[in-house]
Amino acid sequence: MEMENSESRKSARLAILELAIMISIPMSLNAVIRLNVADAMWQDGANSPLSASEILSRILPSGGGDAENLQRLLRMLTSYSVFSEHIDGDGSQRKYSLTEIGKTLVSDSDGLSCASYVLQHHQDALMRAWPLAHEAVLDPMTEPFVKVNGEAAYDYYGKRPEMVDLMMKAMSVDVSDMDRR
Repeated sequence: MEMENSESRKSARLAILELAIMISIPMSLNAVIRLNVADAMWQDGANSPLSASEILSRILPSGGGDAENLQRLLRMLTSYSVFSEHIDGDGSQRKYSLTEIGKTLVSDSDGLSCASYVLQHHQDALMRAWPLAHEAVLDPMTEPFVKVNGEAAYDYYGKRPEMVDLMMKAMSVDVSDMDRR
């Protein structure tokens, strides 16, 4: 019984550590979407494995950027099946391709993908409100969104047509038709 209790505690501690770092997953996803990684990888309908440097050169054709930092994002999201990692025989080079999950981030002919949905849920105005969620529990008159953004969500978004456009794109994605790629 003592061993089981110890294993249960160890498992619980590992679970809470995983929960604590989970923000890195959607933030990594947000980063690769803002960089248009999926579209860069899917050029002309190909899904050939590419190195982080090759992907970066498609994102920034004139040069620049940091392939090592891009590779960190790719590896993080590989562990959540957004990308597949391909390591050459001697282990010296890693290449990446899109999984079925990753393909949902590729823009269709109308410029739509699930990327808009992800971006909508991770926009700055919403992200600033989350750390204050506990205040709404302590005082039901507190609205975290209002506290950090200075106005109610409808008023805030009514003044930002780019956010309304993002929401419309996010709601326009037909997830039942995502298997076309």
